[in-house]
Amino acid sequence: MAKTVNVGLLGTGTVGGGVLMVLDKNKEDIAKRAGCEIVVKKALVRDKKKIAKDVKDFPVIFTDKIEDITDDPEIDIVVELMGREHPAKEYILKALANGKNVVTANKDIIAKYGEELFAEADKKGVDLQFEGAVGGGIPIIRPLKSCLAANKISSIMGIVNGTTNYMLTKMSFEGLSYAQALKEAQEKGYAESDPTADVGGLDAARKIAILASIAFNARISLDDVYVEGIEAIDTCDIVHAADLGYVVKLLGVAKNVPGEGISANVYPVMLPKMHPLASVNDVYNAVFVNGDAVGDAMFLGRGAGRMPTASAVCGDIIDTARNILHDSTGRISCTCYEKKKLCPPSKDMSPCYIRLLAKDRPGVLSAVAAVFGAQQMSLANVVQKNRPTPDTAELVVITNSVSKESLALALQTLKALPVVEKVSSVLRVEDPSLA
Repeated sequence: MAKTVNVGLLGTGTVGGGVLMVLDKNKEDIAKRAGCEIVVKKALVRDKKKIAKDVKDFPVIFTDKIEDITDDPEIDIVVELMGREHPAKEYILKALANGKNVVTANKDIIAKYGEELFAEADKKGVDLQFEGAVGGGIPIIRPLKSCLAANKISSIMGIVNGTTNYMLTKMSFEGLSYAQALKEAQEKGYAESDPTADVGGLDAARKIAILASIAFNARISLDDVYVEGIEAIDTCDIVHAADLGYVVKLLGVAKNVPGEGISANVYPVMLPKMHPLASVNDVYNAVFVNGDAVGDAMFLGRGAGRMPTASAVCGDIIDTARNILHDSTGRISCTCYEKKKLCPPSKDMSPCYIRLLAKDRPGVLSAVAAVFGAQQMSLANVVQKNRPTPDTAELVVITNSVSKESLALALQTLKALPVVEKVSSVLRVEDPSLA
């Protein structure tokens, strides 16, 4: 093979080290599949005296100067695996401006600055690939852009955060409390010491913004995503859900609502036990897509971790190398070519589960039902679950489809109702039978 494609690696940490390992371990097969040899020529590190033991022996030139990579005419692909927004964004822009193809797994940058980065990549006619940014080792970006490109996607939803899925699995199968599940996730390294981005839904929001943008060919920003986390979920919600035939998952849900626009949400959801996503447990992630031609399709795998993410990154490197070899870089550019409005809260519909604590006296059910009726909310189920004290009762209400706007008004009224002591929990329900 006469052609060698040279790579400049930005970051040799968890994923960067994994990329070096995969490219080295499978180099012969990779060369045959790519049609050329792929060589990591240089790697950017913070301190050349503190290179990690598992990467320092690779035949790579380590540097602490970004210009050694972005300005090197022999480097064809810059792979950004530093994480965070800055200076990674500036380094990517510099690489693109210098005509380098770029591969990244940085969801923060793609979700927030994707439009700017793709404009520069288009201007220079180079690739900007980011398969590892959303689903770790799960192929989903390329399938949406290529394999499913003939479809009109109506919805895309997924379990796209392994930390929260692990915690909810532990709460579901072992009866752990939220605090216990979080502690165990941190001890196993699945959750950071500050888990806010995961448990608060922000990590999933970045990912669903990216997926929605690709699925609906329209720019959906992080600010367009409505976000709720799992902090308020109690173990009893999971028990009640199971009694009603559901499981609880944190989902990113994006839909193209006919005539109304795009809705993009992250929140805890009750799923019917028979739904394909309901059986996705532990740290596994999955993305469920509905298209007019393909119907339903699901992509399942490890959504994070050193080697799964390295697998996705290396796949992008190989694909870019092939494009370089055949002089076809930039052939799949940004697909956000349409301007679509966002679905207003008054039209963003879903059934809901509401758990509340009320006074145990005659007339309470009619008072609660009147609040829902005032917002034109029909009730699918009302169940009294427990009596925490002799004077109070725990009520579980399942509504039919209700708008986000009507739900907010109903909850506001319920909280002010003298017979309601507390609205304890609110979950959306993804159940077509209640739509």
